[in-house]
Amino acid sequence: MAFLAHLLLLLLSASAAAAGQRTLPLSAYEPLFDAWCAEHGKSYGSPGERAARLAAFADNAAFVAAHNAAAGNGNPSYTLALNAFADLTHAEFRAARLGGLAAGPRLAGGERPPSSSDGAFEGAVGAAVPDALDWRQSGAVTGVKDQGSCGACWSFSATGAMEGINKIKTGSLVSLSEQELVDCDRSYNSGCGGGLMDYAYKFVVKNGGIDTEEDYPFRQADGTCNKNKLKKHVVTIDGYKDVPANKEDSLLQAVAQQPISVGICGSAQAFQLYSQGIFDGPCPTSLDHAVLIVGYGSEGGKDYWIVKNSWGERWGMKGYMYMHRNTGTSSGMCGINMMASYPTKTSPNPPPSPGPGPTKCSVFTSCPEGSTCCCSWRALGLCLSWGCCELENAVCCSDNRSCCPADYPICDTAGGRCLKGNGNFSSIEGIKRKQAFSKVPSWNGLLQLLDQ
Repeated sequence: MAFLAHLLLLLLSASAAAAGQRTLPLSAYEPLFDAWCAEHGKSYGSPGERAARLAAFADNAAFVAAHNAAAGNGNPSYTLALNAFADLTHAEFRAARLGGLAAGPRLAGGERPPSSSDGAFEGAVGAAVPDALDWRQSGAVTGVKDQGSCGACWSFSATGAMEGINKIKTGSLVSLSEQELVDCDRSYNSGCGGGLMDYAYKFVVKNGGIDTEEDYPFRQADGTCNKNKLKKHVVTIDGYKDVPANKEDSLLQAVAQQPISVGICGSAQAFQLYSQGIFDGPCPTSLDHAVLIVGYGSEGGKDYWIVKNSWGERWGMKGYMYMHRNTGTSSGMCGINMMASYPTKTSPNPPPSPGPGPTKCSVFTSCPEGSTCCCSWRALGLCLSWGCCELENAVCCSDNRSCCPADYPICDTAGGRCLKGNGNFSSIEGIKRKQAFSKVPSWNGLLQLLDQ
């Protein structure tokens, strides 16, 4: 009850403040801040950092309260909340989460790359579409993901659109790898430094497909392209199309067919703290973020888009936003009509890539997948008999009956142990440690200890 009373005090005081400016001292916000930190698992490394986060939180709390007081009177049509980003100033939030809709060597004039051979979207003006549609209800949308502080919103928008069309065409919903795009799509896109969805589609077409999120997971950072994962073409697309800019009717028809990638401007402070309802601004139209439209509808006489974001489920409506549709402006709310595109797919996905299979020792001999061939009988420089070390990429020892893992590559056969390169004795993961030494694994079947 004390917490609720304190929150009410903050709401009442902030609602009276002009333009959401904070009027109470910072100490008045501390109980609310402590509760927020506990809810979101936040802690800070120094008193100075905590003080800075408290100041940002207090300003956001006043802004939220003032906005929601106005929303209670029916304008605007959405509410704000002290979400997971409430301890960031708006400048910090923009630096961490926005600005990812860009490309390295952009085309002349900054325009998008030309459409593939599929050409531009050709929807019939005024064509009939359902009154409301939500691709989540058709199972064509994966769970909400989180880009973290990596400016790869473009990759999440692109994978979301590819996931959608793949489900629609094949009946299978597969979560696709943003990290593959971040690491490997470097002709025009710049990983965490920004990119464009059209370039991502172009990359996937040229590569012959894209790997899954499970196999090539997101790390929230730029990395080196994994060429082996790059060869795994689990889901393919045939091309992509651009929706004509500033044509909301065309965008509506496109969304009626599949989830659509769009650029928006997310730089309004209210965008940072959005909670629920139909977001109707105010909002600039300088595109700095990429999202996915997964449907549309109407509520209280106001039309909206259903927008999937990539900021995790602790933002908005579990990661989603309703954004005002049919605003009367050609660019749409936050520029959502300005740059929309989507992948096309008619071809089936390739069959699953076969595993690496058995390890070949000789023409007539092999060891199970994930193991290493080791010679057990050698004569005149030739191996006459093979054994199987159950460790992958292992080092075979000279006693012809033992092996060591790649990260402990020195065989101490007399002592029955494996050493690191610096000569220090260490344990091998999964092998019982004995007198600070680990035993050499046998390769005659199951992994065993030599001296128990």
